[in-house]
Amino acid sequence: MQIDIIAPGRVKERYLRDAIDEYSKRLSRYCKLNIIEVADEKTPDHASEGVDRQIKAKEGERIAKHLKDGAFVIALAINGKQLSSEELAAKINDLGLRGTSHIQLVIGGSIGLDDAILRRADFLLSFSKMTFPHQLMRVILLEQIYRAYKINAGEPYHK
Repeated sequence: MQIDIIAPGRVKERYLRDAIDEYSKRLSRYCKLNIIEVADEKTPDHASEGVDRQIKAKEGERIAKHLKDGAFVIALAINGKQLSSEELAAKINDLGLRGTSHIQLVIGGSIGLDDAILRRADFLLSFSKMTFPHQLMRVILLEQIYRAYKINAGEPYHK
């Protein structure tokens, strides 16, 4: 299975890069992982809704260039469906059993995802009604993907 994580911006904090590297290494025995960073837009403080839409549209265009036709696209969205770790594991397993060999997970920038990306997604996934920094979300997402593979392999993983 190929798993792509597509997100705007570069991870600047060393501790987050270290965590991303660690989970990427752990996942290498289960899947082919590709982390795709697209350029992010600077968001001015107190930007209008119109400016926010323009920023999301620009980031959305950059993200869309990496979405593949045969891939199952999962967009992270606050209003998406919340899954337990076991349910996420089952979703990944079910996709594989149905012949899906490529999953692309999309994380929005600091103000979220463009509506065009949300419409393109095959599934909207929510980790919480809370908002997380998009750079930290990469670590959380990688940990949950790793946990899903451990669950599906019947291997122990701390709870």
